[in-house]
Amino acid sequence: MQAHYRRILLKLSGEALMGDQGFGISPDMLRYVADEVKSVCDLGVQVALVVGGGNIFRGIAASSYGMDRTSADHMGMLATVINSLALQDALEKKGVQTRTQTAIGMHQVAEPYILRRAVRHLEKGRVVIFAAGTGNPYFTTDTAAVLRAQEIHAQIILKATKVDGLFDADPVVHPEACLLKDIAYMQVLEKQLKVMDMTAISLAMDNHLPLAVFNLNTAGNIRRVVCGENVGTLIHR
Repeated sequence: MQAHYRRILLKLSGEALMGDQGFGISPDMLRYVADEVKSVCDLGVQVALVVGGGNIFRGIAASSYGMDRTSADHMGMLATVINSLALQDALEKKGVQTRTQTAIGMHQVAEPYILRRAVRHLEKGRVVIFAAGTGNPYFTTDTAAVLRAQEIHAQIILKATKVDGLFDADPVVHPEACLLKDIAYMQVLEKQLKVMDMTAISLAMDNHLPLAVFNLNTAGNIRRVVCGENVGTLIHR
């Protein structure tokens, strides 16, 4: 298989790492994700990762029951660091050199986010995991993913989900919902389709950064998207 992209950013939700558990990190899911990422690295593709923290702590949810939003979001950022370190460990056990960079300084745990250093790691074939979101409250890891992808000049963002792509309605609630194979950013914004938050979609649209939405739980899907196969949904101009 021939890679269609040279440099990608993969966005994973924290919930993706739970597997069948209701909370935390599933060791089986970690190994599965590491294998999927390794299969793309083996094609010579440069891979960056952003992972959420919803399996451990979600800032918006905490702020809804009275916690200060800024404090809650900082706790959510720390949850993404835990997930990032777990992914780094899983990848390195598969023989994939990995570096974690955080938007919040914690030098004993991970490198600080430095753009030039991140790009150099990618050029050397290392996977780079961007943790702690943007380092600012009120911004989601979706927005962080688009921001980092733009900064490192990734050619596409791969948004891994639990469903086969972007539907015109919630497929869990509406079984008759139709899969949208190809859609423009503006349509996503107008219809308020819940694939990413509106800030992230707007930022991708402004910078003409395509987004591929696909099912993470189908083995080989990341590799198929990277090789240009028609998998899931493509959001672009």
